[in-house]
Amino acid sequence: MGELKKVEVIDLPRVEGVNVILGQSHFIKTVEDIYEALVTSVPNIKFGIAFCESSGKRLIRYDGNDEEMISLAIEAAKRVGAGHFFAIYIRNAWPINVINSLKRVSEVVTLYAASANPIQVIVAETDQGRSVLGVVDGGTPLGVEDESDKKERHEFLRKIGYKR
Repeated sequence: MGELKKVEVIDLPRVEGVNVILGQSHFIKTVEDIYEALVTSVPNIKFGIAFCESSGKRLIRYDGNDEEMISLAIEAAKRVGAGHFFAIYIRNAWPINVINSLKRVSEVVTLYAASANPIQVIVAETDQGRSVLGVVDGGTPLGVEDESDKKERHEFLRKIGYKR
C-alpha cells in the first residue's frame, strides 16, 4: 500500500491577517486562471498561489502579487507535495470573498479547506506519489455556545461588515 503522513501547513496564527485555501486542480493553466479569479474578486487583495504539477516537469508552479504570500504558498505546496494540489494564501480578504470565484475556475476539482486556523493535511504516499485524504482544520469543539456567545458572534459579523 503506502503510508499516511500528517503534514503541517504553516501555522497561520503566526502570520496575522492571513487565510489559506487548499484544493486540487487538474491542469497547468490553473495558476493563471486562479490569479485572474482572485484579482477580479476583491480590490487590494494580496495573495500567492502554488500548484503542484503532476506530470511533465512536475514543478511547483506559482504566481501572485505579494512576495510573502507567494513564499507561504510555495512552502505549503512543498510540504504536501501531492499531484495537482494547490495552496492559496490571501491577505486583505476573507475566503468567503473568493470561494465562489474559485469554484467557477474550470480546472478546480475540489476545495479542501479555507481557514485562518492551523491546518494539518493528511497525505497518503504510495510508490506513484502523494494524495490528500483530508485536512484537520483547527481544534475540536470545547462546548456549545450560550446566549452570550451567540451575542458575541452576531456582533462580530456586524463589526466586520457581513451582516447589517
